Amino acid sequence: MTSFAEKVYKAVLTIPLGEVRSYKWVAQRAGVGRAYQAVGQVLKRNPYPLIIPCHRVIKNNNKIGGYVFGVKQKKLLLELESKLARCLTG
Repeated sequence: MTSFAEKVYKAVLTIPLGEVRSYKWVAQRAGVGRAYQAVGQVLKRNPYPLIIPCHRVIKNNNKIGGYVFGVKQKKLLLELESKLARCLTG
């Protein structure tokens, strides 16, 4: 794993349950500023998609973006997490 990928994964791990962040946000948090597409490529190769929640990363224009298991599954995961987060916070 490259140090860049490690920074990207660490940034993604900070996204709270039930929330999303943009590829731009991840790039900035990883310290690579405008490397949005590179962030997408790293997340595309995420070896642990259920542990490193890359499904919480969306496009800057609030569009869903891609996901290794498909966009339909990404939307479903985001909906489920949103409901779970609301239950946990009361």
